[in-house]
Formats: sequence, C-alpha cells, structure tokens
Amino acid sequence: MTQYEWLQTTLFLVLLLAVVKPMGAFMAKVFQGERTMLSPLLVPCENLLYRIFGVNRDEEMDWKRYAIAVLLFNLALFVSLFAILMLQHLLPLNPQKFPAFTWQLALNTAISFVTNTNWQAYSGESAASYFTQTVGLAVHNFVSAATGIAVAIAVIRGFARRRTAMLGNFWVDMTRCTLYVLLPISLIGALVLVSQGVIQNFSDYKTVPLLQPITYDKPKADAKGNPVTGRVTTKEVTIPMGPVASQEAIKELGTNGGGFFNANSAHPYENPTPISNMVEIFLILLIPFALTSTFGVMVGNTRQGWAILGVMLLIMAISFAVLHGAETSGNPLVTKLGVHGVNMEGKEVRFGLAGTSLFTVATTGTSCGAVATMHDSLTPLGGMIPLGLILLGEIAPGGVGSGLYTMLAFVVIAVFVAGLMIGRTPEFLGKKIEVREMWMSIITVLAAGVVVLILSGVAMITPQAVASKANPGAHGLSEVLYAFASMANNNGSAFAGLNANVDFYTILGSLAMLVGRFAPAVAVLAMAGSLAEKKYVPPSLGTLPTDKVPFALWLMLVILIVGALTFFPALSLGPLVEHLTMLRGK
Repeated sequence: MTQYEWLQTTLFLVLLLAVVKPMGAFMAKVFQGERTMLSPLLVPCENLLYRIFGVNRDEEMDWKRYAIAVLLFNLALFVSLFAILMLQHLLPLNPQKFPAFTWQLALNTAISFVTNTNWQAYSGESAASYFTQTVGLAVHNFVSAATGIAVAIAVIRGFARRRTAMLGNFWVDMTRCTLYVLLPISLIGALVLVSQGVIQNFSDYKTVPLLQPITYDKPKADAKGNPVTGRVTTKEVTIPMGPVASQEAIKELGTNGGGFFNANSAHPYENPTPISNMVEIFLILLIPFALTSTFGVMVGNTRQGWAILGVMLLIMAISFAVLHGAETSGNPLVTKLGVHGVNMEGKEVRFGLAGTSLFTVATTGTSCGAVATMHDSLTPLGGMIPLGLILLGEIAPGGVGSGLYTMLAFVVIAVFVAGLMIGRTPEFLGKKIEVREMWMSIITVLAAGVVVLILSGVAMITPQAVASKANPGAHGLSEVLYAFASMANNNGSAFAGLNANVDFYTILGSLAMLVGRFAPAVAVLAMAGSLAEKKYVPPSLGTLPTDKVPFALWLMLVILIVGALTFFPALSLGPLVEHLTMLRGK
C-alpha cells in the first residue's frame, strides 16, 4: 500500500474502534430501558407507539413466544412488500411508469428484503418506482435490521439472566432499536452523504443530449422471437434520479446492501467521493462491532466482549491483507501481454485499491452485500476472500445482530470442545454448556452452509441454472457457489457473471434466504431460552477463562476448522483450481 493508503486505513480503524465502547454502552442502556440523552425526545414517541399497537412494555416473552413474534412479524412484512411489488404500476411516485414485478421476481425480492439479504435480481433504476424504493425497500431495511438486533439482544439476555424463562419483549426491542439507534444514525449518515454529492430528490429522470452520437449493439428479438443483436445509434442519455441518500444510509447501517442503482455503491450517485466511501464502510461496521461491547456490558464482563471483538477484527484484518496482496500481485496472464501493475480491473479508481479492498472485506464480512468493486473481476485468490468470509457465516464482524449471535454459537462450540479436551464440564459465563446448547449452536452455524452445498450441487445438474453462467469451468462454479452462499447467509452481494433472474435462482434462492435467516435465529433463541433457565456456576480453578488471548485464538481456530471441513472441497474445485490454472498461464 502507498503511504496515503496506510494513513487512510489506520485512521479509519482508530476512529471505528474509538466509538465501539460508547456506542456499545449506549445500546446497552437502550435495551435495558435506562435513560439516555435521546430519552426526553423519544420516550413520548415510544409510549405512543405502545398505546397504538397495544403493547405492554412490562410483559416479557419466553423463547418460543419471542420466536413466534419474530416469524409472524416478518410474515406480515413479506406480504406487505410482495403486494407493493405486484401493484407497483397502480401506486403513486412512479414517474417512469415502471410495470409490476413478475410474481417470481416479487417473491424473491420480498423475501430478500425481509430477511436482510437484499439480493437483487433486477436493476433498481429501471425496475423500481420511488414508492417501491422508499415505502417498500427502505422501510424494510429498517425493520429487517431491527429484527436481527432484537434477536441478538434476546440471546445476550439468555447468557446474562439466571433461573428465568423470559428473554424480553420482541415488540419493545424492535421499537427501541428503530427509534433510538437506527433512525438517528441514519438521519446523520444521510446528511453526511448528501454533503458529499449523493442525490436526494423525487425528480423525473433527466434526458440530456450527448456531445456526439454513440452506436452500440443492443439485444432484441426477430419476427420469430429469436434473440438477435442489432446496431443502435443514440444521441441522448437518460440520467436516473431519486431519493438515494436516505436509502443509502440505512442500507449500510443496517447491513442490508440493496442499492438504489444496479451498480450499487460503485455508482457515483450512491458513493461519489473517497470520504463517502469511508463513511459508508464506517456505517457498515459500526453496529456489528459495537454490539460486542453491548454484550460485554449486559453480561457483566466487558473483557469477554473485547475478546470477541478481537477475533472478529483479526479475521477481518487477515482477509484484507490477503485480498489486497492478491490484487497487488496482479494477473500473470495480463503481465504476459506487457501490462504490469496491480489488478485494477473492476476496481473504483476514485477509491484506490485499498479503499475498494476494505469495502469488499467489510461488506462480505458483514451481511451487507453493498459492493464498490466487481467481485467477478478479482483474482482467483482475491475472489476467494469475500466468498470465504460469507461461507464462514459472516462473523467478522457479521450482520447487525446476526453476526454476534452466530459468533456466540461458535463460542459455545469452542467451549464445549475445549471442555471435552481437558476433561471438565464446559462452562461459559457461569452457565454449563450441555447437549441442548450444542445442538442449537450447530444448527445456527451449519444451517446456511448445508443449504449452500445442496443447492449448488443441484444447480450444477440443472440445465437452466447451468445456462445462466457466463463463464465455464472453475470460475463458473465460483459464480454459482457465491450466489447461493450470498443468499443463504443473507449477504446479497453477487459475484456477477450469473443471470439470477430465472425461475431456478429466484425460487430456490428464496428458499435459501428463508432457511438461512430464520433457522439460525430460531435455533439461537432456543439456546438462549435454555441458558436463561440455568443457575449460575461460580468460576473455579478448573474453569476455562474465555476472556483471554489463548481462548480467543482457540475460538478462531475452531471457526477456521469448521469452515475448512465444510467448504474446502467446494473451494478447491472453484477458486483454488482457477488460481492454479492462472499460474500455468491458461
């Protein structure tokens, strides 16, 4: 990296880590019902919402009621968004007269945004109206993010509480998360992005003349309906408009990732400057990192929160170093042509290699899925990094809420295995880890991975799925594997080079998103309910300290072993084979 890139990256990490503790403490106060600096303004709004919807803020739920509330709420969200997409042509704020979505695409998109995946098999600026973008998609960016955070808070209570079946109230957690955390930060973030040039309007699309005509090939159909390519000349271009900044802020903060434009955060109207690029990365990582501090505060062991943060940060830092190194090394096939230097294909020149690499690691280490570079253009080893971060379960640092509770499932597994190795009853934060907790942790960690492997295998023998690949061989396998990994782990980014707007991917992708989101969420709530009912066991000389460096390294090793055992064969057939092929000059 250049001196400027080192300085930029270092200052960014220092600033991010500096806000982890105050942000984590603030969220702990919010979810514990304590007074904060926003209470005078927002408590009346909070109480009004409880009265309107008939919520008793003092009534708590056990894990089953909490899980049912999560599922029913998200079912209602799905129905509402599906209706908006199917009735788009009849609804207001549609200056471009976009038609309704097909039912397959509406199904996939509705499930995508409800599950915090934001997988987009459509081009936003040419398919979604302003009403759909704001009332439909942006609203669901808030509530899907709040759902993940609420589940994580319930899980934290499971570790913190003793001899009780209660994990809190889902409706209260949702309300507080949206009012006190997501809305204020999104408002500030949107204003900062507008100051950098991100557009925010409801104007009609602008048609402007070109300085000189452009002739290009445009696919069309002949008289018999067969696809052909025709030469087209145009003298003008249409520039999309829209309320972008308001959606961009929550898209990043809530680790949603669905872009207003098809180019996502590589589009100059979504991410125009190096400053806006760093602001968006900051928003992506803020809550996932801060929740580790919230965990430490709520369980009464802040060192435990820092230990988990350290593991997340170390995995992310190694991933960044490998990705940046792979792209810096360039492509030997291009070097043979006399072009020397780093691999800048598909990168944002405005942000440099370090800026785009950091964005790539942040967006795939979380469940965000926003992209500022073309992942399909990365070198094989470089492309394996975002794919690997997703396949690990997105725990470095993971999506808002989902990253923390998935990491805690890994912690439970690590504690259990370590306990067996030293012949002691596994304990974590004074709670004995037994068979039920292990089963629920395994489901949380492996549910998405099993779906990825099964559906990727099915895709390789399905003609429609195979025909959707733009590349043959190992790279084509990587495209399919990445697509299902992104959907099942609720990331939403794409490797590109794959036409996902076909029935196979829209329907099976919808299944992958549902299982990947709700199977782990319900399983981890069941684990939390079991832990909350346990009595506290004071630490003894044989208790494994889980807030120190040795356990943090052990936890990281367990994560890598689970990931390697699950996905190494698939990665060997995809990115690793492609890398070896590239080195052989083919």
